[in-house]
Amino acid sequence: MSRKKAGYLTFSIIVFIMYAFGIHTFEAVWSFPSQRAVPLMVIALVGTGIYATIRLGFPQIKYLKHGLNVTKGIYDNPDDEGDLNHFKALTTALSATVGIGNIAGVATAIYYGGPGALFWMWVTAFFGTTLKYAECTLSLKYREMDALGKTAGGPMYTIENGLGLKWRWLAVFFASFAVICSFATGNAIQSFTVSDQLYSEVSSIIGNLHPLTIKHELWQGFEVSIMQVINGLIMSVIVGMVIIGGISRIGDVTGLLAPFMALIYVTSASLIILFNIDKIGSSFSMIFSMAFNPPATIAGTGGGVLMTMLWGIKRGLYSNEAGQGSAAIAHSTAKTKYPIREGTVAMLGPYIDTIIICTMTGLVIISTGAWQHTEFFVNINSTTLIEAEIALKNGIYQGKELFNSSLLTSFAFKEGLSPLISFGDKIVTVSVLLFAISTAIAWSFYGNRAAVYLFGEKAITPYLWIYVLFVFIGGIAELEAIWAFGDAALGIMTFPNLISIILLTGALKTMSKEYFSQTHVPYKK
Repeated sequence: MSRKKAGYLTFSIIVFIMYAFGIHTFEAVWSFPSQRAVPLMVIALVGTGIYATIRLGFPQIKYLKHGLNVTKGIYDNPDDEGDLNHFKALTTALSATVGIGNIAGVATAIYYGGPGALFWMWVTAFFGTTLKYAECTLSLKYREMDALGKTAGGPMYTIENGLGLKWRWLAVFFASFAVICSFATGNAIQSFTVSDQLYSEVSSIIGNLHPLTIKHELWQGFEVSIMQVINGLIMSVIVGMVIIGGISRIGDVTGLLAPFMALIYVTSASLIILFNIDKIGSSFSMIFSMAFNPPATIAGTGGGVLMTMLWGIKRGLYSNEAGQGSAAIAHSTAKTKYPIREGTVAMLGPYIDTIIICTMTGLVIISTGAWQHTEFFVNINSTTLIEAEIALKNGIYQGKELFNSSLLTSFAFKEGLSPLISFGDKIVTVSVLLFAISTAIAWSFYGNRAAVYLFGEKAITPYLWIYVLFVFIGGIAELEAIWAFGDAALGIMTFPNLISIILLTGALKTMSKEYFSQTHVPYKK
């Protein structure tokens, strides 16, 4: 069966399942086989990372220095085949990963799973570095050149070209959910978070009853304001203007945005950590203790260590995308004839994204006491189920307003920077805007390449217009629905990528040995 026919068939099946059984059918990927057991998704993700790490001899440690040297550009040869240099390939991938996951994702993990969730984000990141090394090396080795002379790479090509045509069905499966994931995880969630943040900022000034901010019920359970519609339209225009230009323009924009936005956010978070340096030790202690032994929760509201682990790994995966395979699509565009070289660059992603930036966000939320404004704090301190339900319904517990997503991070930044400025939360607003735009821009390329794999170059234009439409939809949609659908698609597309890594680890080990047995001399113009 051709890719196109297989793609149409896969999407038809997905739509039918959603219509007949609902999105909750796909959400089961994060809870199967049961709510009381370690989810298969968690076992597959962490297990594959541990397997590949041991089999390849801890590449995230051995090859880290080489990856830094490659990223500096000392080996860059402009005549090598590819679209972007190593640095731009990394910043494009980082633009998709360093984003809402670092602001809203960490906050959501702590909101539901408590401070201990941050530890499980670290676990995901450490073993995720090996997964990034593996998936990105393989994607570059098995990439193709499309009819327009552009690189076409990613797990779908790794599966088909590395494992053979008999595995095409798995490649199609990955590409189909990559397209869906690009609309939800890489797109609508970004737009929603920006819209929600801006709506909150404007509402705090003019109130919720102003013509701009008052919400109108379009149908039962769905309300929207004029402000949200405007937010969605502006985001759509900004993203559309960039992504229509293709990977070269995307690389130029992300190469500028990624370092700039990271500098603003990291500098601000560093100041807060310095202001609360006396609480950092106890914050780390809380993270480790609650990772394995979270406080007892009241009946019906908690999930113990499994809940904490699940939220940490889910948000860890969303944050750095290790094992998911999406970043491999960006890294496969690198201008190099050595696949291993780009694999070592890709390893830097989880270190920068999760180990550094997510940790800083988590420490800000914990050290400022903002974590006490979460559902997790309500659950561990309420004496009865009724007390917890009332608090969560009203959004207030013990006189403290509850915050989730980017609003929790905004509150933490406002509290943390209060000794210096009174508008620390506005830094998060600016960061959310920059992070979300860069992520949406980078993810458009991921979905673009997956669509091309399935339906050819003619699919690019329709895909981009639909993508821009979803930017608008995200600006007016509901948080829970978007996160749930994005999590489901993200989890499902991970399985084909993990299977290809496991089956090709032997070949990757041989490639690594051959590459590092050579002497690599810096390129001279």
